[in-house]
Amino acid sequence: MGRRLTVQGWFHLALAVMTLLVLVGSVVGARLLSRTGETSDQLADRTLPARTEAYRLQSALVNQETGVRGYVITADPRFLEPYTQGTREEARSAARLRALVGDRAALLHDLEAVEQRAAAWRRTYAEPLVAGVTAGEPGTIDAATAERGKKLFDEVRARAADQNAGLTQAVRDGKDRLEHVRTLRTVILSALVVVFLLTGAVLAVLIRLLVARPLAVLRESSRRVARGDFGHVITGAGPRDLTAVATDVEYMRRQIVAELDASRRQQENLARQTAALDAQAVELRRSNAELEQFAYVASHDLQEPLRKVASFCQLLEKRYGDTLDDRGRQYVDFAVDGAKRMQILINDLLTFSRVGRVNDARLPVSLDEALDRALTNLDTALTETGTRLERPEHLPRVLGDPLLLAMLWQNLIGNAVKFRSPDRTPHVRITCAPHPEEPGTWLLDVTDNGIGIPPEFAEKVFVIFQRLHGRDAYGGTGIGLALCKKIVEYHGGLIRIDTDHTEGTRFRFTLPVLTATPDPAQHTPEKALT
Repeated sequence: MGRRLTVQGWFHLALAVMTLLVLVGSVVGARLLSRTGETSDQLADRTLPARTEAYRLQSALVNQETGVRGYVITADPRFLEPYTQGTREEARSAARLRALVGDRAALLHDLEAVEQRAAAWRRTYAEPLVAGVTAGEPGTIDAATAERGKKLFDEVRARAADQNAGLTQAVRDGKDRLEHVRTLRTVILSALVVVFLLTGAVLAVLIRLLVARPLAVLRESSRRVARGDFGHVITGAGPRDLTAVATDVEYMRRQIVAELDASRRQQENLARQTAALDAQAVELRRSNAELEQFAYVASHDLQEPLRKVASFCQLLEKRYGDTLDDRGRQYVDFAVDGAKRMQILINDLLTFSRVGRVNDARLPVSLDEALDRALTNLDTALTETGTRLERPEHLPRVLGDPLLLAMLWQNLIGNAVKFRSPDRTPHVRITCAPHPEEPGTWLLDVTDNGIGIPPEFAEKVFVIFQRLHGRDAYGGTGIGLALCKKIVEYHGGLIRIDTDHTEGTRFRFTLPVLTATPDPAQHTPEKALT
């Protein structure tokens, strides 16, 4: 039974039992109260008033007997008034008494007996005696008449005494019934209270045994598992829903144990990986040290021989230029040009390798100032080509390296000037706005009207040493855009080519904002620089 019912079912059962007891107690109490009221009303409204009315009836009969005697003795009509009044009172009292005891045959029989004896007394004695009196002539009642009248009235008194005895017994019986009903009511209500309390106690014990104890066992088992005893099996007992909860908790314990084992295995793997990473970090520090040494050698030791090769080739051309033929001078020029290009390539590689590694400056930087520095470095190229530049009135401040950001602007604008279209004046347009899809990010565009980049090469141009044109057509080492990509990513952004723009090239890159509040100057009009 305990396993078939749920906790809610047990509470419903307890509530149903309590409700049933309350209803039974209410019905029984109502019946007892009704019986008490009926008995009390019968006694107070009918039996006691009937006895009082019987006394009035008997008093009216006595008044009749007294009035007849007085009238016969005095012959004064005034003495006959009690008789007349008593007759009327008798009729009224008898009518009221009959209404009160009409449903009780014994009392009604006593009333009828009194009425019959009274009527016989009046018919055979009182009325003939009154009729024989002459007005104004007092008379006497002889002994025989008086004895006969006394005998007849004694029969009336006897019937009245029987009536009184019956009414008195009726009153006594009514009081006994009332007391009995009250006692029965008290006993039954007390029994109901005792049964109600016992039922509540039994239900409390049952709920404790079937609900509270299984809950305590489940709680203790859960605490054992929570304290680290993951091997403790949680078993269910009691109602169905508690058993289901225990089953779910046991399932959760098994899942936790499984996850814990997996976590321990993962922790062991992480420990091994950490050890491997530590070893790799040691190797990386060694490699960085070697890279620093290589950078030093590249910037000093390797460039010195290149300078010597270029210098001696130039000296060779200057001293023996007259004795060399065109092919010899061409060879010397190739050697000088190769040495210079090798020197430029080494410098570009050094610059590329130092992004984010040397002079790791992180401070608020004005993009306007970085752009001004880049334009200063490109002033000659911009002037010679007549490049028209549009820029925002104000650019925001970001967190980064001012030298690298100036280098970023210089490479992107220099790239636009370098790959300009031969049939139109270069036009470079710079824009800046909050990124519409990435809150907390600036979206910057550098758009030109040059020869453009085919969409299939949109990713390739950011790879180091990747060139789309021959060295004879456009100079350079093929590191510029790769350097731009590394600078943007170093500052937490991304750079790409907008392939939807076909009239030239549009580079789009993002940079994180310095604060949560966007720069209010982002919507200001642009100004044109030539």
